[in-house]
Amino acid sequence: MRLLVVEDDAGLATGIGFYMEREGYEVIHAGTLRDAAKKLEEECPDVVLLDLNLPDGDGLDFCRNVRKTSQVPVIMLTARDMETDEVQGLLCGADDYLTKPFSLAVLKARLDTVMRRSRAGNCMDPEEEAQETADRENQPELVGGGIRLLTGKMKVYCDGKEVDCSVTEYRLLQYLMENCGQVMLKEQILAHVWDNSGSFVDENTLQVAIRRLRRKLNDDGAQPGHIRTVRGMGYIFTG
Repeated sequence: MRLLVVEDDAGLATGIGFYMEREGYEVIHAGTLRDAAKKLEEECPDVVLLDLNLPDGDGLDFCRNVRKTSQVPVIMLTARDMETDEVQGLLCGADDYLTKPFSLAVLKARLDTVMRRSRAGNCMDPEEEAQETADRENQPELVGGGIRLLTGKMKVYCDGKEVDCSVTEYRLLQYLMENCGQVMLKEQILAHVWDNSGSFVDENTLQVAIRRLRRKLNDDGAQPGHIRTVRGMGYIFTG
C-alpha cells in the first residue's frame, strides 16, 4: 500500500514513515500542499494522511479539492481538537480524523480500517474488473422511496438521477436499505460499515456520514426523510 504523508513537521513525518514502512507501507512525504497535489497526481497513493496546518494553506481546502476528482481515502492529522473542527473535517470529505498527539499503533489501526472500507473502490486490472462485473451482474437491486441502489454496479439513483456516493456512503445506504423498516443500532452500523473487528471509529463519524448521505438524497430536514433518527438507538430506512 502506498501512503502519502502530508506533514510539515519533518520529525513527525520521519517517525510516521519509519513506523509505517516497517508495517509494510510504501511511504511518500510532502511538506506543503503544493507538493502534495503534485505527488497525489504522480504517485497515485492508496491513502493520504493530511495535516491541516500547512505552510502554504489549509488542509480542509485541499481535501475539498481532492474530493472533486478523487475518492482516495483521507485521514486528517491535526492539533485541532474541538468537536466542531472534527465535524468540519469530515464534512470536507475526510474518511477519519485523528488529533495530535496520537499513538502510531492507533494510526495504523485507523489506516487499516479505512483501507478495508475503500477496498471495493480500488482499481483492478482488466481481467479482475471483468470478473467482478460478471460476478455482480445477477445481483439484485434495492428500491425504496424513490431510491434505487444497483448492488452489481455500486450506483445509486434518487428520483431517477444518479447520486455521487463515496464507498462509505454507498455501504451505509446499502446496509440501511437491506434492513428497511428495522431500527439499526449505532453499534450495528459501525460494526458493519466501518470496522468488523470491533475497534469502532468515533460515533460522530457515523452522524456526519448520515448527514452527508441525507443531503445527497435530498432529505428535507423539515419533513420525515428516507433515513430517520431513532433517538438514543440508531437509524431506520423507511423507504
